[in-house]
Amino acid sequence: MKLRYAVVIEKAPNNYSAYVPDLPGCVATGRTSAEAEKQIKLAIREHLEALAQSGCPIPPSTTVCEYIETQLAAAPSVSQP
Repeated sequence: MKLRYAVVIEKAPNNYSAYVPDLPGCVATGRTSAEAEKQIKLAIREHLEALAQSGCPIPPSTTVCEYIETQLAAAPSVSQP
């Protein structure tokens, strides 16, 4: 069965962290964004397997992700990742 979940990857001071909003407690880190993505894929699989083995329901994917563009009247200094 294929499942699809939204993943958030954030830059931290010394690494990247990733989490899945629809799977509380499912988190991972990595030195790079790509490594965090690889680790969260593994974490999702293990998290879902643990839920299934415990007889717990698999949460549906309900998170919707979008980037919203906007403009400011004055251009403050904004750092890009």
